[in-house]
Formats: sequence, structure tokens, C-alpha cells
Amino acid sequence: MSIRISSHLPTGGDPPGAARAHNPGAQPQPPSGRQFRISGGDQEVVVTEVGATLRSYLVAGVPLLEGFAESEICHDGRGQLLLPWPGRLGDGRYSFGGQDHQVPLDEPEFGNAIHGFTRWDNWVAASQSPARLAMRHRLHARPGYPFCLDLTATFELDESGLSVSLSAVNTGTVPAPFGAGAHPYFTVGTPQMDSCLLRVPASTYLLMDSRLLPAERIPVSGTEWDFREGRLMGGTELGSAYTDLVRDPDGLARVTLEAPDGHRLVVWADQAHRWLQLYSGDAIPAPHRRTSLAIEPMTCPPDAFRSGEDLTVLEPGEELVARWGVDVTGFRQ
Repeated sequence: MSIRISSHLPTGGDPPGAARAHNPGAQPQPPSGRQFRISGGDQEVVVTEVGATLRSYLVAGVPLLEGFAESEICHDGRGQLLLPWPGRLGDGRYSFGGQDHQVPLDEPEFGNAIHGFTRWDNWVAASQSPARLAMRHRLHARPGYPFCLDLTATFELDESGLSVSLSAVNTGTVPAPFGAGAHPYFTVGTPQMDSCLLRVPASTYLLMDSRLLPAERIPVSGTEWDFREGRLMGGTELGSAYTDLVRDPDGLARVTLEAPDGHRLVVWADQAHRWLQLYSGDAIPAPHRRTSLAIEPMTCPPDAFRSGEDLTVLEPGEELVARWGVDVTGFRQ
């Protein structure tokens, strides 16, 4: 028996008689979704629906972040949260709990998965007041990451600056591997970062291989990556993570970025953040090459799902809270 297919049937587009209607209530949305603004005194912050991304931070109208425009898609990871792992995961493969897992490779040129899942997901505003915003997202189990997390990112302004608190709760029934990071690019108003003074309180630097995966940990002493005493960035290319952080008596590790005119900001990270990734943007095309410095607090190094180094394992019902922020007191002078 043969089946004949009419050559008059449509091969694409809408079927015959399909109705199209214009919805006058539909409003165009920015690529990063709804824009949530908080403010306090001379400060204003914008966080986006997509990824709970820190898109903008102004102090007295001056940007402290090199973010992206409301009309743009986020590029270069600007202001994104990196969950449930920061950095690169080689081959997108890892083993956990006796099982092998594979996640999609979203850095195909190097064969890596990068920066987790949630930076392109929608988050919802759980609560908002003039100077405080809490964004929430449930990360459901999926192929390659069969675990379930409730994530809350809280952004809050006070007189000293901005604080960001990340809460992760394992709402599943089995232990879950987890790491957290953030990817803000800071500026103190200079056209390039070379003239800025940088202080990084860390004694160990992580060398990377040709795929930008961890290769070797080395002491910073005697290398171009030693910024413990504070010095000009000059032409130093930064693109890796620091650890063995030296903390102040309050338990915080503080990175200082200062312009030649003395205006400075301080990025701080609590003890949940054992790593600080710094990226000078040398691989970013003009006009953004080396125009800002990414200072990225991370709870674990890149590739931690494979190495297990400083990887958090959340038991069912367990919560991790990690806090970092920006002190702008020295920027106002």
C-alpha cells in the first residue's frame, strides 16, 4: 500500500487558517528582564531578573561597575552570579556520590562548561524595600546535575556601601555538590587599569593551562602576581585565582583598588569565600579591554567539581550562606 502526500500542503510557517493576534498589553522587555532598583543616600544599584545580575552600581552618579546597558545582553559575565559552580569545569564531566555526570559544554572552544547554570535563568523578587532586594531561584534537578537547590541572593545598601549575601539550601533528598561565585567588574574612573594601585591579601596564585583549567598552585612571592603590599597594576595580566587569603581581625579578606587621585574602593569577602579570582580583561576586545578589573569572590577554585578542592557538599536541608561586598567610604573623599 502506498501513501501519497499532497504537494499543496504547507511545508512551513502557520497552518491554514491560523489566527494571529496583537496583544496590546504585551510590553517589550529588556534582554535581561525586569530591572530592580534599590537606593540609599548617594548610592543606586540595579539588579536584573535574568540571573539576579548586578548590572549597575552608582555612587553620587559615578559608576563603580563596568556593567552593561539595559538594552544589551550581559557580556563577559558582567555582574553575574556563578552557581552552582564558579569558573570552568573541564570536559563538563565530574563524578559525585559514585555516579558520573555530564553537563553541557558552553565554552566549546576549550571543551569546558563554565560558571554553572543560573546566570541565564529567571529569578524572582522575594522581597524589596528602598535599600534592600532579595532575589530567589529554585534550581531544579536536571541531567548532569540531579540536585535541587533553593537560592536567595540579597543585595543591601548602607552608609558604607553594598553587601551581597548568597544563601543555598539543599531541598533534595541526597547530598549536593556546590560552589558559589560572583563576577563584578570594578572601575575607579580611570580609562585603563594600568595606573591603578591594587592590593590583594593572598599568598598563593593558581596557574592555568592552555584550556584555562588549574595547573599548579605557586607562592606569589617573587612573581608579578604579588600584590600583598599594594602596587601599581601596570601591564600585569590577571586571569586566575588567589587563595591562602590573609584576613583582617573581623575575618574578612579585603582587596583594595585605588585610582591615582586617591579615590578607592574595597571589595571584601567572608570566610566562606576561600578564593578570589581577578581578571584584567586582556582577552576582551576593544573598547572594554583592561578598562575594569573583575574581582570575583569564590567559595572554591575553578574545576572544583572534578578536583573536590574546597567543594561544599550540602546535605539535605543544609544551608550555606556566603557574603561579600563593596566598601565605598574611600571613594567619596
